[in-house]
Amino acid sequence: MSTGLRGERNETITTASYGPHWRALRCNLTADVLHPSRLASLAPMQREATRALLADVSARAQLGEVAVRGPVNAAVFGLVARLCFGDGVEGPHVRAMERVMQELVLTVGEISAVFDGTWLARLVYRRQLRRLVGFIGRQTELYLPLIEARRKHKSRSFRSGDDIFHSYVDSLLGLGIPSDAADDVRRALRDDELVVLVSEFLGTGTGSVVACVEWALAHLIDQPEVQSKLRREIDGEAVLSSKSLRGMPYLHAVVLECLRMHPPVPFALRGAHGEGAKVVPSAQSPVPANGLRVQFNLGDIGRDRKAWTDPDEFRPERFLAGGEAEGVGPSPGLKEIRMMPFGAAHRHCPGMSMGMLHIKCFLAAMVREFEWAPSAEDRGRGGIDMMELDGFFKVMKRPLSACVTPR
Repeated sequence: MSTGLRGERNETITTASYGPHWRALRCNLTADVLHPSRLASLAPMQREATRALLADVSARAQLGEVAVRGPVNAAVFGLVARLCFGDGVEGPHVRAMERVMQELVLTVGEISAVFDGTWLARLVYRRQLRRLVGFIGRQTELYLPLIEARRKHKSRSFRSGDDIFHSYVDSLLGLGIPSDAADDVRRALRDDELVVLVSEFLGTGTGSVVACVEWALAHLIDQPEVQSKLRREIDGEAVLSSKSLRGMPYLHAVVLECLRMHPPVPFALRGAHGEGAKVVPSAQSPVPANGLRVQFNLGDIGRDRKAWTDPDEFRPERFLAGGEAEGVGPSPGLKEIRMMPFGAAHRHCPGMSMGMLHIKCFLAAMVREFEWAPSAEDRGRGGIDMMELDGFFKVMKRPLSACVTPR
């Protein structure tokens, strides 16, 4: 699908036009918080988040069937919030931010695939747009006090020489971006820019992980033999660490198969200009001077029958040694693109490595500690409803509920 570009500037990494401003924002993220060298230092925070998740699931299981998405979202959001703001954010404040983010994601999902910015679209989706404005105002109220606290904390720590955790907000406060007047003149980010960048970090860092974990558990419940095979691999490790998780090929295969079938983000949007726009099958003739916005359906790529055998079947073994997808990873290959759940090229998701680690960490812990079985409703229906809902993220249309038994 392609639509005319409006040329409006967006201040987030995801949708900003390619150029000096975008490069400054993305390089700041990839060179700091998301740099591979930081992954090992995240272990203590991951362990705390995992313990909180297991305790939450255990408590809910004592009361009956467990609605999976809620506790997983709370654990992942809490972890991502610590990466964003550092320590010291009170629990009620975190929960308030989580609720606003969930409502924001739902509203954006209602319009993201079809909203093109025209006056007609603004008229049709005026109610959703008004809600978005309200959410942004609420986020401003929640985020700015935390941003100001990090600004003061950073100033005090700099003067005292203390070595403190460097959060995403810390990196943004120290970032100089090209000014509108000249690229070689740098300026600090405004508060409104900080708010939308923080919102992007919290939303994308949480939603993609939660969606993949829920899909994985759904398939493990639907195929008990896959769940048992995965549990045997996980039980073979005394401690779940980033190193031990990297040494679990079947866990890696399960996650890749989930990403192939259910990429966290349903669509990828790219701008096409000049000669490049003319190769788009649905391109307008003549091509608008300001180019086209091209939409790729990532789910269709992972289920292409020309590239995959029985693409609608959940079969992790295809990613193991000797399988049809041996060597295929979450990033597109150099010679062919068989799946691209995190995008491709210079626009691929910068948080891919951290996201994969979070998914494996939470999924492995939940499979190790609990037996997962279908809910009474799913047993009566004859299986789990795998229907997808494409919004901001690709999620289960019917949220997963399960019978959970501690091991």
